[in-house]
Amino acid sequence: MLETSARLLRLLSLLQTPRDWTGTELAERLEVSARTIRNDVERLRALGYPVNATRGSVGGYRLGAGADLPPLLLDDEEAVAVAIGLRTAAGGTIAGVEETSLRALAKLEQVLPSRLRRRVNALQAYTVPVPRDEPGPRVTAETLTVLTACCRDREVLRFGYRTHDGSETVRKVEPYRLVNWGRRWYLVAWDLDRGDWRTFRVDRLTPRVPTGPRFTARELPEGVTDRVRRGVSSAAWRYRADVTVHASAEEVTARINPAVGTVEAVDANTCVLHTGADSIETMAVHLGLLNAPFRVTEPPQLVDYLRELADRYRDATRI
Repeated sequence: MLETSARLLRLLSLLQTPRDWTGTELAERLEVSARTIRNDVERLRALGYPVNATRGSVGGYRLGAGADLPPLLLDDEEAVAVAIGLRTAAGGTIAGVEETSLRALAKLEQVLPSRLRRRVNALQAYTVPVPRDEPGPRVTAETLTVLTACCRDREVLRFGYRTHDGSETVRKVEPYRLVNWGRRWYLVAWDLDRGDWRTFRVDRLTPRVPTGPRFTARELPEGVTDRVRRGVSSAAWRYRADVTVHASAEEVTARINPAVGTVEAVDANTCVLHTGADSIETMAVHLGLLNAPFRVTEPPQLVDYLRELADRYRDATRI
């Protein structure tokens, strides 16, 4: 009986890989007959694992999705990765999943072998999370679920939206993609009232249900990530600036985080950085890290703050 149980676990591990296995391949891997494989597959089905089978020369076995989540078989590295992911999710940017993540993590740690539990516990005990310099915006799992369902089903979505100046509007869109950029979530959608593509910060919107009718999908005009990056650097921030940098576009692009902004080449030694931030101080930090000469003419708040910083740094080096 012990030999059969061990063989079933090994068979389950093979079936959980994303591919089809022929009966012959499984028999060779487990060093048993094809008949034994068929019997073992029936045993797994009796235990609640939905093992799908296809006939023919290219047929085989694959583990499918059932009505209930069956027990999963994880190898050592997968188990540690899941534990790390759950612990990270407990302090992430999605509100409402902290308790669920901790419950799942407790169940996982309870059944981990001692060697793996030591690895996970060591990670928790000897790593210190650094507090964020500012609280990041958070979204609810329910909101993300509604948005992704509308993207999947191609349903028109209405939502209340709060702009960066605090004003409230109602938008009606065809949603296409959700993008997670740093600590923020963005929705890329076709705005039906404005007749153009728009990028919306998810933490500023409140979905209104029921959703609208289905729509015929449009072709996205460009990469979703590029659209969000341009939206972040131009419309999503409280302050925005076009900064002339005396360095090549390639050099500047390599020095900044993509979330800082987009770079447009002027000539071989000059480019324009289109950037933005929720605070003038943050923009000044980004510009100081360019390690290249630059010129700023607007917004006036940024110009004044850079002059203040210049005086402060000059005074700091006087003897």
